[in-house]
Amino acid sequence: MKPINVGLLGIGTVGCGAYTVLRRNQEEIARRAGSSITMKMVADKDIDKVRSIVGDGARVTADAFEVVNSKDIDIVVELIGGTGIARELVLKAIANGKHVVTANKALLAQHGNEIFAAAQKHDVMVAFEGAVGGGIPIIKSLREGLTANRIEWIVGIINGTSNFILSEMREKGAGFGDVLKEAQARGYAESDPTFDIEGVDAAHKLTIMAAIGFGIPMQFGSAYVEGISKLTREDIRYAEELGYRIKLLGIAKRRDTGIELRVHPTLIPEKRLIANVEGVMNAILVKGDAVGQTMYYGAGAGAEPTASAVVADLVDVARMLTSDPEHRVPHLAFQPGQLADTPILPISEVETSYYFRMRVYDRPGVLADITRILADSAISIDAMVQKEPSEGEDQVDIIMLTHRTIEKNVDAAIKKIEALPVVAGAITRIRLEQLN
Repeated sequence: MKPINVGLLGIGTVGCGAYTVLRRNQEEIARRAGSSITMKMVADKDIDKVRSIVGDGARVTADAFEVVNSKDIDIVVELIGGTGIARELVLKAIANGKHVVTANKALLAQHGNEIFAAAQKHDVMVAFEGAVGGGIPIIKSLREGLTANRIEWIVGIINGTSNFILSEMREKGAGFGDVLKEAQARGYAESDPTFDIEGVDAAHKLTIMAAIGFGIPMQFGSAYVEGISKLTREDIRYAEELGYRIKLLGIAKRRDTGIELRVHPTLIPEKRLIANVEGVMNAILVKGDAVGQTMYYGAGAGAEPTASAVVADLVDVARMLTSDPEHRVPHLAFQPGQLADTPILPISEVETSYYFRMRVYDRPGVLADITRILADSAISIDAMVQKEPSEGEDQVDIIMLTHRTIEKNVDAAIKKIEALPVVAGAITRIRLEQLN
């Protein structure tokens, strides 16, 4: 088979890792792919930086369109990021009949439907293992390894920055702001960490996994997204006292009425394996009707873990170059004409359990008033703890765990409870998943 020429767009952290891995393991990769894979062109605005990395090993250009328009390039690897110029380049490469490998989760979550439709029209492949979970092969597992299953739910710790912050808050009893500064100092968080700490990055990844798992189009705009910036050390401590840990989870669940697609802080029992995933590591649970629960764990980011996925995609594309397009693995696992129009449920229709923390005045009858409102809203209590007031204070914390209920019932109950004169301030509400 003739050598396969690759054009790389962007040689930042992941791009440099991909180039390094491809060069270092070139012989092993060729044995697996059935042909040699060569990085023929590299595009980046910082020409001097590129030349210092690749030397004479590839042709260097500052114009990414030169790569996607080159007749010498078989596969374009897009590692620029973002949804602007990256979208233009990917669509142009596809229109030119080139296969695409990308690790750009935002691009796929927001424009994947358009990109996959273009790829189908031009009989090319778009591979994106590196877009979710770094080096964890979760995309291939959902698209191929679990293809005999009806996927029931997907739950994951899919943002290392947030997981590091929550791990440090729990271990050190530190506040969110202090741990965020530490994450930035270590290089785990960007100077503007909004996408990580507010759940947007995790929602991009969850959107992709849900599309593959349930055979639906990308629907990022319908996902419920809530971050960790409002979590307090008190809630983390109280959760642990009750046998739970708080993680930022991406949750996609199939229900009779639609699909839940949500990212938010979640209490999970400390005995679950995923509750013990610490630091910047990622973990994803998938429940299939035949296989049961499976778990995928590993580095969710970084130069070489993500590069591992990018290069694996290159090998997959190389293996399938000669195959009939109609017999390739579909981008979203299901045949394009068989995608379902199952609706994404609004957060008000989500069904789960809850953790409440409320500050109340230490008066007789307070609990009776609160439990009456909960009962009227069809919310039953699973566990409750009332803390002792500090010396000289007349307010106490009450912590409650509920059984499963519909979110709109919780919204209504919280509104009524907060209106009680014996309740001081807003109620903290965190969703809870047993994952059993």
